[in-house]
Amino acid sequence: MNAVKKFRKETSVRTIALVFSAAAIFGFLICFGVVAEAGTKADAVRMIPESFSSIAENNIPAVINVRTVKNIKGGGRVFQHFSGRHFDRGIPGDDFFERFFGGRPNGDFKQRSLGSGFIIDKEGYAVTNNHVIEDADKIRVILKDGKEFDAEIIGSDPSTDIALIKIKPEIDLPFLKLGSSDDLKVGEWVVAIGSPFGLAHTVTAGIVSAKGRVIGSGPYDDFIQTDASINPGNSGGPLLNMQGMVVGINTAIVAGGQGIGFAIPVDLAKGIINQLKKHGSVTRGWLGVGIQNLTEEIANYYGIKEVKGAFVTEVFPGDPADIAGIMPKDIIVEANGKTVESGRDLTGLIANIGVGDEVAIKVIRNGEEKTFKVKIAKRKDDVAVLGKNEQNEYLGIHVSNVTSETARSLDIQAERGVLVIDVDPDSKGEKAGVMGGDIIMEVNRTPVNDIKEYDREIQKVKSGETIQLFIKRAESGFRVVKLVK
Repeated sequence: MNAVKKFRKETSVRTIALVFSAAAIFGFLICFGVVAEAGTKADAVRMIPESFSSIAENNIPAVINVRTVKNIKGGGRVFQHFSGRHFDRGIPGDDFFERFFGGRPNGDFKQRSLGSGFIIDKEGYAVTNNHVIEDADKIRVILKDGKEFDAEIIGSDPSTDIALIKIKPEIDLPFLKLGSSDDLKVGEWVVAIGSPFGLAHTVTAGIVSAKGRVIGSGPYDDFIQTDASINPGNSGGPLLNMQGMVVGINTAIVAGGQGIGFAIPVDLAKGIINQLKKHGSVTRGWLGVGIQNLTEEIANYYGIKEVKGAFVTEVFPGDPADIAGIMPKDIIVEANGKTVESGRDLTGLIANIGVGDEVAIKVIRNGEEKTFKVKIAKRKDDVAVLGKNEQNEYLGIHVSNVTSETARSLDIQAERGVLVIDVDPDSKGEKAGVMGGDIIMEVNRTPVNDIKEYDREIQKVKSGETIQLFIKRAESGFRVVKLVK
């Protein structure tokens, strides 16, 4: 009996101990979970800045107010045209000048404009937009502390809208550090500082809403889009990341739009700034190829899995790519160690490479990767006109031999391919999408250099079979058209 009581007592003690142990473990897990959850929430809260004060305080002294004056000869419509063409207009009095003098046919006037900029070293070099200082007769820079300096133009690049100016201070100046726009992510917080509407050193904040925007302003469009408020007068000011480093140069807004602004990526600007500082001008690299984006249609045609790269439409004889061994129909996937996803990527990369520098160009040719060492030359422009010759007809498609003038106009080798000079309405050719001005380069993957070869390949196809035409179209590049004979 005593033994039984003793057993029951020990069992009760063990049970109580187990209960307390379980409760302790359970409580620990709950507490751990709460702490973990609290930690997660805290991390989420930290993603939203509590204040932009430190970024503003630390960087505003290096942001400048840029005021320019241009002497306008004459007046009337010429004056009005200039005043509305390039310059951000935020200085009180501009409307007065235009309203008071706009109707007068003669007389000289001073056009005043306003923009922003930022100092990049203690010597007084500063970056702004080309359109802020373009053709200015006088440039005045005002610092946060109210000190004013005359500035000289070191150099400018209208193609990217970047300008480098310099002031001569008596003491070392505060300056901003350049960060990396490549590392910038969509959704990341950014801060813009400038002088919108003449309101000096205004700070606005928002997020990066997109990258790589093309807005039709020039051949090197690659803008950062942000919803940080950017207005007339912000042009040339810095776009900063949360570490206070410059990731962009505020440049453009959408006319009539709200909440959308555009900044030049600082990684694009770095090479331009360095060239302006050393030479006062910009020289761009030239590869010597005609290119277009690799389309899904062309990728399938050549058995390429990924629709990424720049498709080489032509290689110009005697130019760097030709000397190195790059060929038409190569797909450029890497240049200078950087991935090429589109023709615009390649254009931007090559443009920023120094003339005479040697770079590695990786291509895919017939499904295999090849790398070529190319010595970059100076960029050049080609101008040509369209010509046409005798005609022939198949499937409602009228063609002619390609002349040397046609070749120059479409960046192709002379006397190669046939020119579509007309397409019959409601014909098989029109329904398939063939258009006048197209150059037919291949029929079912067989190159055709003239009408004779084109006729031969078309005649090989039996009635009811598919014909694939590999064509080049002015301003839109290569494409594949399928039709049934």
